[in-house]
Amino acid sequence: MLKQEPSRAPTCYVEATLKTPGSSFAYPFEYTRNVNGKGSQEPLIGNEEQGRYKKACPDYRHYAVIAHRPYSDGPLALPFQRPDIHCRTFHSPTVEKVIAHVTSRMEDKDLARIFENAFPNTLDTTIRWHVDGSGKKERKYTSSWGQWDGAQSFVVTGDINAEWLRDSTNQLLQYQGLAKKEKKLENLILGAINTQAEYVIESPYCNAFQPPPPSHGPPVGNGQDDAVHPAYEPSRVFECKWEVDSLAHFLALGNQFHKSTGSKAYLRDRYYTALETVLEVLDEQSKPTFDPETKTLNLGGVGNPLANGTGLIRSSFRPSDDATILQFLIPANAQISVELKRTSDIVKAAGKKALAARLLERAQSINKGVWEHGVVNHKKYGEVFAFEVDGYGSAIIMDDANIPSLLALPLLGFCDVDDKVYQNTRKMILDKAGNPYYLTGRAFAGVGGPHIGLQYAWPMSRLVEAMTSNDDDEIMDALHAVKGASQLGLVHESVNVDRITDYTRSWFAWANSVFAQTILNVAARKPDLLFGKNAEPFVLEEI
Repeated sequence: MLKQEPSRAPTCYVEATLKTPGSSFAYPFEYTRNVNGKGSQEPLIGNEEQGRYKKACPDYRHYAVIAHRPYSDGPLALPFQRPDIHCRTFHSPTVEKVIAHVTSRMEDKDLARIFENAFPNTLDTTIRWHVDGSGKKERKYTSSWGQWDGAQSFVVTGDINAEWLRDSTNQLLQYQGLAKKEKKLENLILGAINTQAEYVIESPYCNAFQPPPPSHGPPVGNGQDDAVHPAYEPSRVFECKWEVDSLAHFLALGNQFHKSTGSKAYLRDRYYTALETVLEVLDEQSKPTFDPETKTLNLGGVGNPLANGTGLIRSSFRPSDDATILQFLIPANAQISVELKRTSDIVKAAGKKALAARLLERAQSINKGVWEHGVVNHKKYGEVFAFEVDGYGSAIIMDDANIPSLLALPLLGFCDVDDKVYQNTRKMILDKAGNPYYLTGRAFAGVGGPHIGLQYAWPMSRLVEAMTSNDDDEIMDALHAVKGASQLGLVHESVNVDRITDYTRSWFAWANSVFAQTILNVAARKPDLLFGKNAEPFVLEEI
């Protein structure tokens, strides 16, 4: 049963201790809420009301591992895992409307309960800081690069108080279609674009970031001691791994926002500066050699040799944050080629023709490189996309669960789901004989990766499998598998294929968002599978 929302959402300050992996650093959580829907959202200060909530609201990392009533009406009796209304980090009436509408129509009440928990999980738990940019008292922070101004949003990954460009873009994806219907939600995503732009300008080679300086949030230690070039400021950057898809996801966030709302509010000087920064980095990383970056790569941190003239961009790390072997990572190159083209179209329409031409030229060069160097002939499956190549003819044949992946290429907009090379690749990826990281066990099966190990598959891979399939049985098999592995009502990062009660990360907002996106995808394409025979499609934008 959906909880009734009070007419006024009070503020809430929560202090909890969280130790990040490999670190003993502890920090307070600050849950901030805009209670009147206008003006700026200032950091909270103590008062009697806030003090009461501070004592009552738990650390969600611990809250997520305990089953809470009421339980679903399905055979799994899955728990209700949303935090109390007073402890949620952002509230959207439109999101609540979607939850009520979709869950009331779903026949499988266990799947419905996971959607009820997962769809709002990013808003409920990860909006650590948001200002709408309209308040007179709004604080601005001046750095050597300029000012943090306008709407800003800091969206953490879940159980780590840091923002990954990739994670936060995907965490917000299921709300993009609602942004035009709710100004508050639109402003939140606008703030996320602006914040990511500042991160990209200052540290374009980095993937995860600390709380923005104007939020006054304390930086978090990550327990790592990497030697990185270019050097970064640890109080601003949580982790610095050069991943092409981080910049692709920055572009994607703005492109999705523009597609959903038609708004050009984010096309400001700081955004254009970020675009110039992106192009500079891509130019540098398209070269066959460059200065050493990190000590986790081969050959003194440079990585294995790459050929010249491929059009591809090197990526030192994968979206799993693991080091690449051959640094032309095909899924990431495919993704950024798509997003560069989309960005080019938008800025051209905004009158930036010269910049648009440069973006398009780079997009076309990368796209050509993927098709020329990323497609290889497999003795069993025929022409397939390789996971990584070096331009000399060597290739890594595998896939990883994290997005961008080869399995997700149609979702990224790189190719059609019926493309022959993609279909060959898909068969290879979902076959243990073709993909060394396709893991099977007594309790679960799916794509995993080296990040966690050879016993742990990622539910996210099964969700991508469902979204890229037109086969009813395959779709439902994937959804039921993820449902069975989500006994706490939330989707985990990975699960042991032999024992689903052995999992990683009880609070991983990205995985929850992908589950929600999958339900919405199926509800639009194949509503009968969720809502029953002859059901009408549910299209998010039409609610």
